[in-house]
Amino acid sequence: MTSESYQEFLQTKKIKTISVGIQIEKSKINPILFDFQKDIVKWAVKKGRCAVFLDTGLGKTFIQLEWARFIGRKCLIIAPLSVARQTIREAKKIGIEVSYVRDHSQIKNGINITNYEMIENFSEKGIDSIVLDESSILKSLNSKTRQKLIDQFSHISYKLCCTATPAPNDFIELGNHAQFLNICTRQEMLATYFINANKEHTFIVENQIYAKKGSNKGGQEWRIKHHAEEKFFEWLSTWAIFMTKPSDLGYNDEGFILPPLNITPEFIKTDTFHSTGSLFFLGLHGISDRAAIRKDFAIYKSKYIQELISAKPDEQWIIWCGLDKEADIAKHSLNGAMREVKGSDSIEYKTQAFEDFQDGKYQILITKPKIGAFGMNFQNANNMIFFGLNDSWETYYQAIRREWRFGQKKPVNVYLVMSTMEREIYENILRKEKQAIRLRVGMINHVRDYERAEIMNQTIEKEEYFEETVEGLNWKAMMGDSCKRIKEISDELIDMSIYSPPFADLFVYSDSNRDLGNCKGWDEFFRHYEFIISEVLRITKPGRLTCVHTSDIPAMANRDGYIGLKDFPGEVIRYHQKNGWIFVGRAFIQKNPQAQAIRVKAKSLMFVQMNKDSSHSRPALIDQVLIFRKPGDNKIPITPVKNKELDNERWISWAHGIWTDINETNTLQYYIGRDKDDEKHICPLQLETIERCIKLYSNPGETVFTPFMGIGSEAFMAVNLGRKAIGIELKDSYFKVAINNLKSIQNTLFD
Repeated sequence: MTSESYQEFLQTKKIKTISVGIQIEKSKINPILFDFQKDIVKWAVKKGRCAVFLDTGLGKTFIQLEWARFIGRKCLIIAPLSVARQTIREAKKIGIEVSYVRDHSQIKNGINITNYEMIENFSEKGIDSIVLDESSILKSLNSKTRQKLIDQFSHISYKLCCTATPAPNDFIELGNHAQFLNICTRQEMLATYFINANKEHTFIVENQIYAKKGSNKGGQEWRIKHHAEEKFFEWLSTWAIFMTKPSDLGYNDEGFILPPLNITPEFIKTDTFHSTGSLFFLGLHGISDRAAIRKDFAIYKSKYIQELISAKPDEQWIIWCGLDKEADIAKHSLNGAMREVKGSDSIEYKTQAFEDFQDGKYQILITKPKIGAFGMNFQNANNMIFFGLNDSWETYYQAIRREWRFGQKKPVNVYLVMSTMEREIYENILRKEKQAIRLRVGMINHVRDYERAEIMNQTIEKEEYFEETVEGLNWKAMMGDSCKRIKEISDELIDMSIYSPPFADLFVYSDSNRDLGNCKGWDEFFRHYEFIISEVLRITKPGRLTCVHTSDIPAMANRDGYIGLKDFPGEVIRYHQKNGWIFVGRAFIQKNPQAQAIRVKAKSLMFVQMNKDSSHSRPALIDQVLIFRKPGDNKIPITPVKNKELDNERWISWAHGIWTDINETNTLQYYIGRDKDDEKHICPLQLETIERCIKLYSNPGETVFTPFMGIGSEAFMAVNLGRKAIGIELKDSYFKVAINNLKSIQNTLFD
């Protein structure tokens, strides 16, 4: 055991993000920035690697430019097409020069900017810092661009991601950001805070947030663990700032009140069904149906669009099109100064067309959301028309926010022009919008306190810790942290101990750092476990034993990087020996492979896997009771035969070392001790296993100890077999069940 104190160790268990940046004075930040923007700049520069998720119009451009200025040396900003020139214009407002570059050879000292379309022309060599503007490009799990960004710029020291607040249920997007920023890999994030929900379709309800993992077969999805929710948002706030308005983090909203947003859906009626292939309209089925309907009715919609624009001939308009046909019809049916921006246009043309629209040089901009709906500032206009809709709420939202931004002085008018057959798309958008608003508010509420503390360089301690002691006839139950409360037990008081240590499995039963199971890996787990091993040695009488119930642990691809088994019993043996125990033997407990396959959903134990490819099959996991002795002479012999608890014939059966007659279901009831937020059922030790260990290694009247009492199985059997029991349990709900179980023995004795 090292000299590290337990309190020092608990501090190391906190999941933190290391700051790699520099400290700056707030007074050095450009005075044009608002107070909240200055605080975010100061925080981001100190972090060095972080994300700024601010809603449109809150000043992400100024923040990233100031961050790059303070970090210094060579910085590369990567931005969407046409946003680069907009950033250069914004930089001049705060006296910063930004150079537009097309390849690596053009990079200069200072701040450089390029487009995502050109990233193959760059490498990380010689670049000191990098900024991803509109970093939601990392959203797509299988995006080639996402992977290039992560791979090509993995070793850059300082990184900043800037985008509007991501979809609050899209945890994969957050995982991709964490991986790009070198905070952790996406898989590490999932393994720590999430559980495989194994659902076929994404869905979101009030207290269950699901995140889809790519397009795997069956729609593999991830749900945040119940006990991990608070810890996840606390961790998130150490590297990301979320804000929809300044008051989210306690600042004044003056100057950041959005104007009215007027959304008008207009459904064009028609009785023709050219492309559906049916006499009657039977609903939309897939993307092809949606595209066909939009093509069929584009000409009908254009007439209504003409009327809208004719009513306001002196105002600017954006027409968002989803199809080339829609853009063509709009261009040929409208009067007035207009410009169309297509995907095939050159970068120079797109940039100039957008800038000319911003400068009011023409009235109507026709383009697709995927070209102009991300990153651009079009608050020079306050009217827009959607020439039909698709099912992407994010695209819809981003397109609206090009005009409806903080700083917009006029009400924004949005017209949704659809055929009656597109109503289900509109209703789908409304449903997604309600979900997003509710969940975004929930996310902001979760992270608000932590983010405010981060910005102000403060700490928040929310963990509640309670202790309680309850005593009964021949038993004593102690609620609290075993590593702490075990110190209340006198030296060499215990005659034997028996328990199952929790496995390293984060946030399954609690969110407490005191929970031995809440460990990031085996190294941390066994550092924590050593405090128990050494203390149990101290309180055990010389020559007496401890029995530790273990088994091998499945290795999982998301957590461990491979599928197989980990030798947990072997590590338990090594750490007991390291801390002074003598390993004297073990007993194997046979398990039913079919029951285990059903209980833990192990594919490797199922008939279907055996029939498909038996190379991925394995035997059932066998429980092992590891037996250790404390050095020294046992002063009071243990005599199970004399105690009439064992005879020679039974001894032969038990000493065989392979216990095939243990009833797996003979346990204290566990489901009444399970919290609604627990991710797994607790696994109480079989009563017959406990009975054998107690009869073999203690005498009646002696004291049996368990540092992980759970619902009280070991203490229950000890008292039931005429011993005394001392148990410690951290979790309140389990402790209460254990007390009831122990009192049930006492009531029986009195009866």
